[in-house]
Amino acid sequence: MSQTQTRTQEILARDAEHHTGLWHPDIVFTHGDGVKLYDAEGNAYLDCMAGIAVASVGHGNKRLARALAEQAEKLIIVSQAHGNDTRVRFYEKLFAALPESLGLTRVFMANSGSEVNEAALKWARVATGRGGFVAAKRGFSGRTLGVLGLTWEPKYREPFEPLPYETTFIGFNNIGELDAAITEETAAVFLEPVQGEGGMHPADPAFLEAARALTRERGALLIMDEVQSGVGRTGKFLASEHFGVAPDMVTLAKGLGGGVPIGALLMTDEVAAKMPAGGHGTTFGGNALASAAAVAVLEEFEARNLVQNAAEVGAYFQERLRALNAPQIRSVRGMGLMIGVEFRGKVAPIVAGLRDARVLVINAGATVIRFVPPLIITKGEVDEVVRRLGVVLERNKPS
Repeated sequence: MSQTQTRTQEILARDAEHHTGLWHPDIVFTHGDGVKLYDAEGNAYLDCMAGIAVASVGHGNKRLARALAEQAEKLIIVSQAHGNDTRVRFYEKLFAALPESLGLTRVFMANSGSEVNEAALKWARVATGRGGFVAAKRGFSGRTLGVLGLTWEPKYREPFEPLPYETTFIGFNNIGELDAAITEETAAVFLEPVQGEGGMHPADPAFLEAARALTRERGALLIMDEVQSGVGRTGKFLASEHFGVAPDMVTLAKGLGGGVPIGALLMTDEVAAKMPAGGHGTTFGGNALASAAAVAVLEEFEARNLVQNAAEVGAYFQERLRALNAPQIRSVRGMGLMIGVEFRGKVAPIVAGLRDARVLVINAGATVIRFVPPLIITKGEVDEVVRRLGVVLERNKPS
């Protein structure tokens, strides 16, 4: 490294020699502590992005780190064709966190949200004998070829069409369009109870109730994509719980491993039984290391009451954001610590301004900023985030 080159510049230069060019980073993070991330120059940032709703128990979590180290010394992986004590502990803790009323009793393990969403598509096809799907406009279920057909944004889908199945897209919360879309060819209706990338829009209870009633009436399945909204983020373990709707399948990932890659497809006994032996599989899914991480995350949830913290601090966060009363803000919405702030114009300058103020956020479309911090965030940290946002908005106030 030359005398005039910063550590950040040196690391990014090495990175640029090999990365694909899909992203062009201009900052390097080297470590974290709780809700804070530290860059290569030692500057601290308040992290309201959390790896896009992933770092549920914060950075540098001691329980999670200890569980990973202890498990790695014992066993990292064994095929899902064989039993594993750590995986069983994970299953028991996961299902203990779910309301029995949902009727979700079986799980298929994978490594990511896209993988479990793809698994849900296969299960829906084999369970119903049908090939079509219904999904919502503004919905996002992944970018792999297998689930791209469920993702609304044309810029993600169109370069890779034709896709391997037909999807009918309906207006989110539009019961009339939902009713018209579900036919004898529909295998499943695939919905996010709170749309993440699509603008942080919670579903209307009546819409999800209609989805449940119509799918049952017409022999289709109801699948909830809770890759982002699940695992306590909305103030319930599953966002579906807010709506009193019991889906046939639920997909989880992101916060479940606290940063360790993991995915889980939850389903009823009836749906699980439809897949023939060997009909689906995975090499890494359900490995002992990821299972240990998920056990540690769920233990941390219990020890620190993080689902309740998400509910209480999330409500406080929204209250403080609304109290800004800034002319640039159109609305504040969300559930728990899954919060969207919609602006009257494009948010790129605000996102950049917040980063300069050492607060990390991500957009959810061109006009919405997404706040998805670790679930351990405190009211004091929320106050500081909102204070810095207020300063940024004042500097960007329209003339």
